[in-house]
Amino acid sequence: MADVLVVIPARMASTRLPGKPLADIAGEPMILHVLRRAEAAAIGPVVVATDSPEIEAVVHKSGGRAVMTRADHASGSDRIYEALCKLDPDRRVAIVVNVQCDFPTLKPSEIAAALTPLADKDVDIGTLAAEITRAEERDDPGVVKAVGTPVAPSRLRALYFTRATAPSGDGPLYHHIGLYAFRRAALERFVALPPSPLEQREKLEQLRALEAGMRIDVAIIDSVPIGVNTPEDLARARAVLSGRS
Repeated sequence: MADVLVVIPARMASTRLPGKPLADIAGEPMILHVLRRAEAAAIGPVVVATDSPEIEAVVHKSGGRAVMTRADHASGSDRIYEALCKLDPDRRVAIVVNVQCDFPTLKPSEIAAALTPLADKDVDIGTLAAEITRAEERDDPGVVKAVGTPVAPSRLRALYFTRATAPSGDGPLYHHIGLYAFRRAALERFVALPPSPLEQREKLEQLRALEAGMRIDVAIIDSVPIGVNTPEDLARARAVLSGRS
């Protein structure tokens, strides 16, 4: 798909796990696990957007593509937009997929699934979620819940994202997975917007888009990939990818 660009934002600074893109998992840096899975999705060219010469060197040595971006970006969305502008000044790219660098167990098919909502021309942004099956996740504020209304099999139109346990009552809860497929115009609009009130309150960037009236649809996948944010998460990822779990 020549009009799709996959960008993996990666920076060394992390409050809970500094240097995590280069953390060793099963004999190679985490960023390379993510890079190879994104390439295997076969939806378009893949590039790592970073502010770190160390990350750039590791990616280039592996045969991957990397582009240097500014160190002062407030979010991964800002970083991928800078990368897009550098790599595609002729504006040939129509869709930009933002794959987080800390999902080393993400399946290639799951990356591709984020594109499926964009088959609907009314959708600005596609993202992912999986039904919560672990009881401890239901009330964990570290697990972001996607709240939406069904619009097609395995697809929701997002109404809200929250760290609270929502919605109440009987029925499934969905664990939001922070991978996004933006239409180019949606990304351009998004990064130009100021942080919104609910975004600042919940500390969830995607609420900026909803508050601005943008439509986000959620593709439901079977399971939640490991997001590496803490030493404990890193240990889980190492166990899974080394075959010990």
